[in-house]
Amino acid sequence: MRGPHNLWRLIRTGATFERTGAMREALEAMQAPRHLRIAARVLGWPFAWLGHRGDPSLPPISRALTALGPAYIKFGQLMSTRPDVVGDELAAELKQLQDDLPEFPTEVARVSIARELGLPVDAVFDDFSGPVAAASLAQVHRARLRENGREVAVKVLRPGIERAFLRDVDAFYLAARLIEILAPRSRRLKPTVVIGHFESVVLGELDLRMEASAADEFRANTANDAGFSVPEVIWPQSGRRVLTLEWAEGTKFGDVPALAARGADLNELSLRVIQTFLKVALRDGFFHADMHQGNLKLAPNGDIVALDFGIMGRIDAYTRRVYSEILIGFLRRDYRRVAEVHFEAGYVPRTQDVDAFAQALRSVGEPIFGQDASHISMARLLAHLFDVTERFGMETRTELILLQRTMVVVEGVARSLNPALNMWEAAKPVVEDYIRDNLGPRAVLNDLATTVKVLSRFGPLLPSMAERALMQAANDAPPRGDRGMPWWGWLLTGASGALAVVALAEII
Repeated sequence: MRGPHNLWRLIRTGATFERTGAMREALEAMQAPRHLRIAARVLGWPFAWLGHRGDPSLPPISRALTALGPAYIKFGQLMSTRPDVVGDELAAELKQLQDDLPEFPTEVARVSIARELGLPVDAVFDDFSGPVAAASLAQVHRARLRENGREVAVKVLRPGIERAFLRDVDAFYLAARLIEILAPRSRRLKPTVVIGHFESVVLGELDLRMEASAADEFRANTANDAGFSVPEVIWPQSGRRVLTLEWAEGTKFGDVPALAARGADLNELSLRVIQTFLKVALRDGFFHADMHQGNLKLAPNGDIVALDFGIMGRIDAYTRRVYSEILIGFLRRDYRRVAEVHFEAGYVPRTQDVDAFAQALRSVGEPIFGQDASHISMARLLAHLFDVTERFGMETRTELILLQRTMVVVEGVARSLNPALNMWEAAKPVVEDYIRDNLGPRAVLNDLATTVKVLSRFGPLLPSMAERALMQAANDAPPRGDRGMPWWGWLLTGASGALAVVALAEII
């Protein structure tokens, strides 16, 4: 890392935050300790004249981040998913942060595409349009494939964006380390880990082959989900800096009057958005982590179409079970069980008192469930839950927070269609179906079958492993023969027995 460059970038960042009025708001939102606030203001004030002015029509923090460029805009968008770090109000503001930037010339895009695909644009596409959307990292053009006339969307990265991002992320790491030193309480939130997660997310967005792969996997997972579709990746016309997808026609979810004008059932649509997201996330463990109104369309055939697969989330099977148990516990108002799940998963240290934690969870759930349907909000529940888990020493789990925050974004989409939507009633059947299939007797049998399959892959090795273990036990054992077999001997013997049963079943 280039120390002087990073230091200068931090000074310029602080100066911009000071000049735009964002410094005070950011420090207050993150509840920074007094000495850190004083240090930031003292260091920032003399250099304020070096900062960017930004767009005065924007709120201070959005104004500062937009003025500082694409990496900062992306960081702000990611922080909108982390109310545990930036607070609820700032997270809500950052969620509205737009990454619309001036378009770069179509001719520059054509040169980049030709270099990536190894062919002139006119040899691949007909009717290649000017930009139809321009964001912080890339812009999109509409075109038609020359070989078959299929309409497509062609996404191409901004020139030089990779170098600009890497330059800025170095400075972010330096800032995170300084925060950990100056504000020890912040270490629970793992600022350096947050920056590492941000870096990995954006590096994925800067390699459009990764986005193509994510879109393709998401499309395969949801291929049989009625009423939901994902555009097909056109692989021959895609590469590291170019992504070509089939063109998705439809009405954007952000234009609610247009949806109503075309006769869409907004209440049914709001319910379908929530249930589709939850079903896919719990079933597959791979979910769209940026499902705001701008990334959803209603197709002419009534399908919900998802767009933009740069930010995806992934959670393992065990975490999905934990998350579903937490949700169903709140739905049933069984706060003792929700507390036990946190302890069983290791989210809350065992030194804490489970009954006290359950009581604190009751203070989270009851005020929510006492409201009418239009006020029952997962966003409010999660905000309170973050406060409680912090008091009980729960460490930040990035993947779980990303899932929870995406759920809040999806809730916002659904409520824009139907403000009276009861979130919990919408979520309940999906979560109960998942619980039935993954935590009942059927799930136990599936887990046992999976365990036997894993053991079967080591079948040829088990006899020699058992022989070595037994010989080692015989050599280590004292003259008395009453100690019994060590645990790993029993494990190997049991594994061999399980394989024998499986083999016998196959023969029969």
